[in-house]
Amino acid sequence: MKKQIIILLSGLLLFIPTVAKAHCPLCTIGAGTLAVGATYLGVSTMAVGVFIGAFALALGLWMARLAKKWKQVILYQSTIITILVVVSTVVPMLPLVSEYMSINIYWFGPYGNIFNRTYLIHNFLMGSIIGAVIMLVSPYISSWIKKRQNGKIIPYQGIVITLTLLVLVSLVIQFGL
Repeated sequence: MKKQIIILLSGLLLFIPTVAKAHCPLCTIGAGTLAVGATYLGVSTMAVGVFIGAFALALGLWMARLAKKWKQVILYQSTIITILVVVSTVVPMLPLVSEYMSINIYWFGPYGNIFNRTYLIHNFLMGSIIGAVIMLVSPYISSWIKKRQNGKIIPYQGIVITLTLLVLVSLVIQFGL
């Protein structure tokens, strides 16, 4: 009887919600599915990459900050965690959205050297890098605006600036390139 009560209570613990503190493959699969679905609907893979790159960096920075609260075990722990999360989010999606753009550079020298060659650029990877850069730069833009306005900010200014930049860059990529 005692064993059955313990098993019953253990089973009930599975249904008590707790805070998730992990970067699971399910999140990556979900984001990858949305990326494939968006490209299927006609959205540029580079524009999708902008949002996935920003999401991956935000998730990486969040996890690095969370790990810093516990204890710093190794040197550059926050940077390593952030890079690992970004790579583990973006790289599994690369085969799902394989679209390339070529850039021809004809400066000088024979064809094949570094200044006279055709380069292939993975659109999704380039978009992810652009999105990560936007995510890194937007807090500095927000603090610059705050400084220019003598400490006055609009509600949710950081989020508004980040989303506005992401949407504007994605629209330029979608309709401009």
